[in-house]
This record gives sequence, C-alpha cells and structure tokens, in this order.
Amino acid sequence: MKEDFLHYLWNLKKFDIQNLKTTQGENLVILHSGHYLQLAGPDFFNSQLVIGDQKWAGNVEIHIKSSDWYIHNHEKDKAYENVILHVVWEHDIEIFREDNSQIPVLELKKYVTNESINNYKALISPKTWIYCENQLASIDAFVVQNWQERIFFERLERKSKTILELFAELNSDWEAVLFCLLAKNFGLNTNGDLFLKIAKSIPFIIIRKENTEIENLESLLFSSAGLLEFEHEDIYFKELLTRKKYLFHKYKLENKTFEQVQFFKHRPDNFPTIRLSQLANLYCNQHNLFSNIIALKTLKNTYDLLKVSVSSYWETHYQFDKISPKKKKVLSKAFVDLICINTIIPLQFAFAKSQGKEIADELVQLLQEIQPEPNSIIHKFSGFGITAKNALESQSLLQLKNEYCQKGLCLKCAIGIEILKNNH
Repeated sequence: MKEDFLHYLWNLKKFDIQNLKTTQGENLVILHSGHYLQLAGPDFFNSQLVIGDQKWAGNVEIHIKSSDWYIHNHEKDKAYENVILHVVWEHDIEIFREDNSQIPVLELKKYVTNESINNYKALISPKTWIYCENQLASIDAFVVQNWQERIFFERLERKSKTILELFAELNSDWEAVLFCLLAKNFGLNTNGDLFLKIAKSIPFIIIRKENTEIENLESLLFSSAGLLEFEHEDIYFKELLTRKKYLFHKYKLENKTFEQVQFFKHRPDNFPTIRLSQLANLYCNQHNLFSNIIALKTLKNTYDLLKVSVSSYWETHYQFDKISPKKKKVLSKAFVDLICINTIIPLQFAFAKSQGKEIADELVQLLQEIQPEPNSIIHKFSGFGITAKNALESQSLLQLKNEYCQKGLCLKCAIGIEILKNNH
C-alpha cells in the first residue's frame, strides 16, 4: 500500500462514503475533500466535513498508519495544528494535537472494496516497460491530449527555472544566456555540457567585440575546447593558434582545462569541429540574435534565421590536416528543429515569464509545426498506442516517461487515474 493510492481514494471519493464513522465512533460526512495542492504541509487544504453534529473546515492529513504522524514529527509542526481529520489505512495509535486534543481518525481500509485494491495492484504490477502499457491504447484521446499539454508546460517550467538561474549567473545578460544555451545545443548529448562550459568561460562581451571576424571566434572556441593543444602542420591551424595567443593576451584570458571533446560515435557532420565552426559563423552573421530569436513565431522563419554553415576551411575538412570533399555543411532542418525545441522555445518562455507576459498559445502553435523527435522513448510509446504527431506531443511523452512512469507516480498521472476510473 502506498500513500499516493490513499490520496487518490480520498481526492476522488473512491470508497464507500455512506455511513462513515471515525475510529472514535462518530458519524462522518464529507462535504468537500479539500484541495490537493501537493505542497509542504497537510495533504488536503480547506476540506469541509461534518463529524458528529459539528461542521468543520480545515485540513486533512493522510498516512498509511496513524503512527506515521509521530514518525514524521507532525506533532512539532505548527502547519498541522489545523488538521481536522487524519485519514489512514490502518489505525494503530491515537493522535493528539499540541494542546492534547485528540484528532479524529478515519480508517480507510474498512470502506474500500477488494476490487479497487486489486485494480490498483494490477496497475502497479511490473510490466515490460511501464505500468500502464497494456491499457494505454484504450485511454480516451481527449484525456491523453489534455494531459500531454499540461505536462509539456511542466517540462517547460523546469527548463525555464534553469534558464533564469543562468540569467542570474551571467549578470542578467540575455544575449550571454542565449550563447550558452546554443553552445550546449550545438554540442548535442555527447559534448553539450562541455560546450556549455566553454561558452561560460568566454565573457560574452568578447564574442560581441570579435564577431566581425570568423577566425577570431573560431580561435576562441577551438582553443577553449582544447582543439589547438596539439601541433598540426596545417596553415589554418597555425593561423588560429596565432590569433589565440593575441586574443588571450588582449583580454587577459586564462587557459582553462576541460575534458576532451568527443569525436567517437559521431557522424562527421556532428564532429565538434563542425559544430563549433557553425556556432562561430552564426554569431558572425547575426548581430541581433537574441532579439531575432525572441521574435520568432513560425518554423519557416526559424529555418531562415538559422541558415548557417561552416567557415570556408571547414567546407573541405572535418579535422585539421585531413582534406575531405567540399561540402557546405549547412545546419539541417532536423538540427534546427532540435534547437527550436531545446533552446528557442524554452528561452522565449523564460523571457516572457521574466517580463510577466503569457505566450503559451504561441509556443503551442510553433511546437505543433515541428516534427516529433525520433528517439527510443517515443518509439516505445507508439508501440503501446500513443503516437506523437508533433514536437509538443513528443516532449510531453519524454516528460511522462521520465517524471511519472520512471518514478511510479501513476496516481499523480491523469492516464493512471483514468485507468482506475475505467476499472470501477
């Protein structure tokens, strides 16, 4: 038995609510279960009950056993002084407030059917991937769509919090925040954290000052990535190394040591050399990038803005000293989609939030233009009956799997609750 199941039962009154009695023998009538806010303090706020002949308004706390009240030290916490009912699965001890008045207790197991318990056990029994995999396909599409939009914004709120923390760390410079977020995105999963460290290590004021020369930006980025540490005969390598010495002296930069960039298992177009050159090229071509990013409303405009390639040297190279057939190496639409999902939309949301503006509808519209990400989690959901048609739906499925399914929070999930409803 878990507390979240008891929360579900109490919240939706999924038990026999007729002829309820407290463990002290008083009649109990539930007028309003209360608000399940999932905050610190009691589980349900502003509940309305009739106990005996007295109407009560206050909070309800839920535990597996009555003795959990003392295990959690609620008797010492003022937040629990206004608890009017203690709902438990098993009553094993009387509970008293600080003034020694006894708290009424409802022992829930007396009023819950075996069918409800069995349905709950069936839902949380081990499956091949997630608990509800066998029932997913039968869930009403309206329920799924509503839940997907809600948990997508949960995901966006979490990303927004990280962005606003970065904003504070970078002295409230939105341009610097964008540069760091883009750098992380350009590094993909393998080099993303390293690219973020590199971006943070170069004061953005230097990027602003040097963005008229692609060689200077490449020199700064490549040197910070450790790509100029080993000698090469290549003329362009020597040019970047010379510029590095000049720029590091000019701005009094320190040689910081990070972990090595990873080439292994990457397709050549995703090599860190190529991605860093594209990032440098982007900042040479766009001098009002943050304003332009914030103003984006459509996917087409995003593709136009991020139509960026590598510098001329990298058109014929993937690594120093190794010539390859000439190729423009423009950012693909699929890569721009990832930038839009992971950088542009979270940044637009965080910026709007900081300005006190609401742009949820605009973001939903933009996300619905983007193709879903082709990854293993999205593929698995499709096999169990939920297919993502766009990026909003694929992002919400990632949130669902990572924050609900993976943590066994079926009874905090609209899909899990719907399954139990349907089984009654």
